[in-house]
Amino acid sequence: MNWHYILTVYFKELKDSLRDRRTLISMIVVPTLVMPALMFAVGTVMTRVMRQAREEGTSLLVLGGADSPGVVAALQAQPDIHVVHPPGDYRQLISDKKVRVAVELPAGFEAALKAGEPKTVTLYHYEGEIKSGIGLSVVEKFFRTLREQAVEQRLAERHLPLTLVQPFEVKRQNVAPPEKVGGNVIGGFIPYLIILLCFTGAMYPAMDLTAGEKERGTMETLLCSPVARVNLVLGKFLMVLTASITTMLLSLVSMGLSTLFGLSLFGSGAAAGPVPLIDPLGLVGAFAMIAPVAVFFAALLLACALFAKSYKEAQSYVSPLIIVVILPAVIGMLPGIELSAKTALVPILSLSLVCKEMLSGVWHWNFIALIFASSCAYAALALGFALRMFNREDVMFRS
Repeated sequence: MNWHYILTVYFKELKDSLRDRRTLISMIVVPTLVMPALMFAVGTVMTRVMRQAREEGTSLLVLGGADSPGVVAALQAQPDIHVVHPPGDYRQLISDKKVRVAVELPAGFEAALKAGEPKTVTLYHYEGEIKSGIGLSVVEKFFRTLREQAVEQRLAERHLPLTLVQPFEVKRQNVAPPEKVGGNVIGGFIPYLIILLCFTGAMYPAMDLTAGEKERGTMETLLCSPVARVNLVLGKFLMVLTASITTMLLSLVSMGLSTLFGLSLFGSGAAAGPVPLIDPLGLVGAFAMIAPVAVFFAALLLACALFAKSYKEAQSYVSPLIIVVILPAVIGMLPGIELSAKTALVPILSLSLVCKEMLSGVWHWNFIALIFASSCAYAALALGFALRMFNREDVMFRS
């Protein structure tokens, strides 16, 4: 192994990659411009749609209620409720999104309310539809307030205190520091994002430096140079690793700046709640833990893409691996999946779990050492696999 030759190959590949439009788009343009623009556009559209849905008010279809004029009048008096009477079946109207919610008032509801007789009010809505969900919350709030007023009135008529039906209050108080709260809220998503960006950042350079060179006919020329295969492999590997880390860092910085800009432009809002915080040292630890996994991705993708005869064939080999990478990261965000000696040995899943803990300010040093060591072992195996594939003539010169 000669570092002079390795760096020579590395800088040669780096120069060629910077001249390649596809690599520049995947490594620089997409993470720094396209992804933040998409996030900003989606956030803008979602904010506008939610605001418009609330400003439009709730279209409510009242079923029955002829003998409950007071309740119907109170519903009509609500500024965010519009009582409508369209023809047709109420179920079909809600399914067709012509009406957000329908309420069925039982016969004699108003009289029963005054007499203290129990009745059931049924609300019909479209499960999963945003506007219908907003309307359901508005109508539920109205009837919840009506029920509380009825209880207070009955207690007042009997000269009984309100504490008779509300003997005590339950108060919530958070005892966890903001870093732990933020780590639990978004701590699982950040390692998932880092893992995905590392993998996608290494995909296109790995395919271009192997199958791409085969397709262009430059692989044979490179192999004819008086340089050992191990130096060629490590030079190409360093280029893929550089692309992976660069893509991840540019994406995270760009997304972070876009998020801050979006919060300053739209404001977090009272409804959105405070912005979650994470432990800065945990973020540094997450980057340190991702290093061997980035090596693993770069070596694995380099070896897999080498099997292909063309760039298109390499895409068919490499693209399904995204699912293999995403699934363990998603499992790490599920409730009940905790860091243990067994999960610490599962690649990617262990990284997702330990990064979530570190971003919460919790440092399990025994698991951190075990995960880092196992990740280094997996990276070494992947790099050894890539070296072995580069030394196989039937792989290098597939026809």
